[in-house]
Amino acid sequence: MYRFSNTVIGFLNLFTLLASIPIIGAGLWMARSSTTCENFLQTPLLIVGFVILVISLAGFIGACFHVAWALWVYLVVMLFIIATLMGLTIFGFVVTSQGGGVEVPGRVYKEYRLQNYSTWLRNRIEDPKYWTTVRSCILGSNTCAKVAFWTPMDYLQRDMSPVQSGCCKPPSSCNYNTAAVVSQDPDCYKWNNAPNLLCYECDSCKAGVLEDIRRDWHKLSVLSIVVLIFLIAIYSIGCCAFQNTKRAETDYPYGQNRMTKVRPRWDYYWWRWWHDKKEQLY
Repeated sequence: MYRFSNTVIGFLNLFTLLASIPIIGAGLWMARSSTTCENFLQTPLLIVGFVILVISLAGFIGACFHVAWALWVYLVVMLFIIATLMGLTIFGFVVTSQGGGVEVPGRVYKEYRLQNYSTWLRNRIEDPKYWTTVRSCILGSNTCAKVAFWTPMDYLQRDMSPVQSGCCKPPSSCNYNTAAVVSQDPDCYKWNNAPNLLCYECDSCKAGVLEDIRRDWHKLSVLSIVVLIFLIAIYSIGCCAFQNTKRAETDYPYGQNRMTKVRPRWDYYWWRWWHDKKEQLY
């Protein structure tokens, strides 16, 4: 049992060490791209890749070469990662608990209202600097080009993504066929037929982006729970490996090496020789 936990931790960290290389490579490759969406993900990928690389290296060295301080660093960082991931998961469920689409009579797709989402998400998406980045990302993805040639029948029979529903058309409640001054959704006056304008400055467009974020965040939250369980299991094994490594380093003063299945360390023989010499002198 002494070597089992160390062996498991060693193999797991070797695997994560190798897995961090393509993550870092993807981040460096995105740095060369001019696409806004890819640059937006570059920094998180590089941070995650380097953290995984360093912590996996520490865990591998500590478990395979019985270096107690490396395992101690590994366990401390692992505890920090588990606590951070747990906090982010709870935070994600809280901020994405609100939202969802509104049914449109006679249509398959739904429409989205900005006021239906949490205050934190609204403040984030309404930040001009952040929205400029997201808007450029939507333009670069050609999302609206896919519905540019739809017929009126297509709008009645086909579904839309949240971004298409909010950014590529005016709200269904808008009425442009009457000269009378009527109270309409403010987004109706922001709509423009120009392909680079459309409804990209509408609140409905921002709400569509938030809906996409909400759906993706829910999926990531489920994945985060699975990863948390996995990390806690690894952390428990790592604690056993750390105790075994400390025991291997400190058992000599008791006068008997307790490792029966592993070759004793070189310093054990030195300590035994010195102990015997002292007994002969005194």
